[in-house]
Amino acid sequence: MPSPDVLAAALRTCLPVAFGYVPLGMAFGVLLVQSGQPAWLAPLMGLCIYAGAAQFLAVGLLAARVPLADIALATLLLNLRHAFYGLSMIDRLPVRGWRRWYAVFALTDETWSLLTGTRPPPAFATPPAAHDFVFAVSALNQGWWMLGCTLGGLGGLALGGLDTHGLEFTLTALFVVLLVEQWHAVREPWPFLLAASAGAVSFAFAPPAQFLLVALALTLAGLLAVQRARPA
Repeated sequence: MPSPDVLAAALRTCLPVAFGYVPLGMAFGVLLVQSGQPAWLAPLMGLCIYAGAAQFLAVGLLAARVPLADIALATLLLNLRHAFYGLSMIDRLPVRGWRRWYAVFALTDETWSLLTGTRPPPAFATPPAAHDFVFAVSALNQGWWMLGCTLGGLGGLALGGLDTHGLEFTLTALFVVLLVEQWHAVREPWPFLLAASAGAVSFAFAPPAQFLLVALALTLAGLLAVQRARPA
């Protein structure tokens, strides 16, 4: 297990995610209970699925009694973007054992952005301490999410008619914060301009269901092209 020093450094790093994950998880829990599902399902999904967008998608699919095979396929397509994250993090994940598999499972959008956009303290910048830091950040972020899901499930029971309209904007606000962190880490405008251009093109020409995959594919192609064009 990570040492107390590693846990303290990871806690400081992932606090911005906590301010987004907890209220967003609460919104998910409330919506899940209001859709007719039991409150205990909210933290269980946070533990076993741990994918915010997929969990929100599942609320409507479960309410519509969509077959589980269709829900699994929709979740796979929605979260396919995580494959790109994993490829960019291979060298930074724990080398072997269950911690490596857990780090792969827990590599969400926000965790990836934190681990690539912020530098760990110098004492945890090289293995094995660096691997402990990655594991600790991943576990703490899932803890924030599960806390929000649990509170939301309980809130859905206590406040059945609670209006959660607009609460989902916390996810957008969280990504804005992470974007600022990435800017401070990279300090080069072209990756952000490339991503914005890819998003604009995808929004204009791609079907809504494939918007994210097309935007990611265009961004990846642009990054590879720039990398090849740069002198060695």
